[in-house]
Amino acid sequence: MSGLFRRLKTFLLGLRMRSVVMTPLIAIALLLVLMFVVSLVPSSFPEIPSQETIRSEFEAQHDGEAPPVGYHTTETLIRSIDIVVNKRGGFLSNDVMPPFVLMDNIPAWETGALRQARDLSLAMRNDITRSQSQSEEDPDMVQAQVLLNNDSEKWIFPSAESKYNEAISRLRSYREHLVDTDSREGDFYARSDNLVAALELMSKRLGSMSQNLAASVAEERRYTALANDPTSSSAKARPPAEVMKTPWMQVDNVFYQARGTTWAMLAYLQAFEEDFDRVLEDKNAQPSMDQIIRELKSTQKSLYSPMVLNGYEFGLVPNYSLAMSSYMTRANAGIIDIINLLRDG
Repeated sequence: MSGLFRRLKTFLLGLRMRSVVMTPLIAIALLLVLMFVVSLVPSSFPEIPSQETIRSEFEAQHDGEAPPVGYHTTETLIRSIDIVVNKRGGFLSNDVMPPFVLMDNIPAWETGALRQARDLSLAMRNDITRSQSQSEEDPDMVQAQVLLNNDSEKWIFPSAESKYNEAISRLRSYREHLVDTDSREGDFYARSDNLVAALELMSKRLGSMSQNLAASVAEERRYTALANDPTSSSAKARPPAEVMKTPWMQVDNVFYQARGTTWAMLAYLQAFEEDFDRVLEDKNAQPSMDQIIRELKSTQKSLYSPMVLNGYEFGLVPNYSLAMSSYMTRANAGIIDIINLLRDG
């Protein structure tokens, strides 16, 4: 009988030891499953603001009246910022708690979209909403542009979201003045030089992002900043050539930044088609604009892999970054063509 008690005691002690070990493991496993489920909430990327919807909603609110010049661009800027900040799952760039702090793809996408919103707000502040270089700046656009340049990773009061929502309020104020024909504030000048100012910022952004994407594969780059100008100089000495390579852990971040940039850029170019339609038609630039939009739409195609693949140029595994770079390079070439048409055409 004593042997039976000893075996029972040994069994209970073993069961107790296993529970001590298994309970934390089970708890951790359940926590990971919960984090995964929660992470699915903001995992999808939102749709681009529709110009048809913007037009139809304005006409419904104003008895069939057509939107004034500049309304499409302004409303698209407002909606794009609102989507980035207030989408399902909220704004993630400044989250410091798991699981969202571990999700870097969507914050990278937010960064790209915000940079493009900042570029457009700068063009609107400095050029599009001013009649001439000596005219006054629109006060709402000044405040909106300043607010959009707040650090996106700031989470403590005042948070980045609060500043961006203030920028949206300022842009809505500008929009109300734009619609109000009796107001002396809130104008929009759809001239070719103003369109050039906005497109030049887009071209520089596309060129920069395309270089970053191409660096997913190591390549030697020549230093060409001072080329063709014998009198030029720079503050720092540079080697004739250097090898550029994006760190492996940063490849997906660069890819999704580019995806966010092209998402916002596509929305703004579609708005430009509405507000600068006479300029584009006069310069015969509409076919080039259509081609740019087609190239940028290709950057928004669905990924058929759970991760951003980073193979070599002609290897067995595709390289998503190089594919994205090719679309952006062709779009940039089209933007440069439009700029030349607007200036010289």
